[in-house]
Amino acid sequence: MFGRREQLAALVVALTIVFGLGYKYALLRTPPPEMPVLQRAEEAGVDVEIQVHVAGEVAAPGVYRVARGARVLDAVELAGPLATADLHALNLAAPLQDGQRVLVPRMRTAEPSDGAFAAGAWVRDDPRVNINTADRRELETLPGIGPALADRIIKYREQHGPFMSVDDLVNVPGIGEKRLEQLRDLVTVY
Repeated sequence: MFGRREQLAALVVALTIVFGLGYKYALLRTPPPEMPVLQRAEEAGVDVEIQVHVAGEVAAPGVYRVARGARVLDAVELAGPLATADLHALNLAAPLQDGQRVLVPRMRTAEPSDGAFAAGAWVRDDPRVNINTADRRELETLPGIGPALADRIIKYREQHGPFMSVDDLVNVPGIGEKRLEQLRDLVTVY
């Protein structure tokens, strides 16, 4: 027969096997812990839509809800641009921001004295320079804006997004309150 020591060793082995099988069975029966579920943006309080105001030469001016990341083109299409809309005056690829106003300018027929256009041609109605879409050459037409300052304006909007108002120009290095007052009636952000 077996001695006491062998019996004790067999009992320990048997208990280990029973305990191990019981533990394994318990693991199989226990549902896995729930992984944290990512909340939908709406539930987390993050806006997935923004609101923009579209006005000017559109069939249905008003406030529109668009997806975050939408472009000016998306908002203008929702409002239905009229045939008289000067879409080339807008940067249709610019990203929209919540609360932004998109003003679609009207084209007008050229005056005979304009010389550069034949009678009946369409020209932009707004002579102001759009600081959100103007290139370096256009910006240099403004008083006190040379090549270096024009480059800083372009760099600023590339790094920070479109200007929300003309007053934001003071954030561009080299433009202070005095220069802003000189430019205020000559520039626009729409």
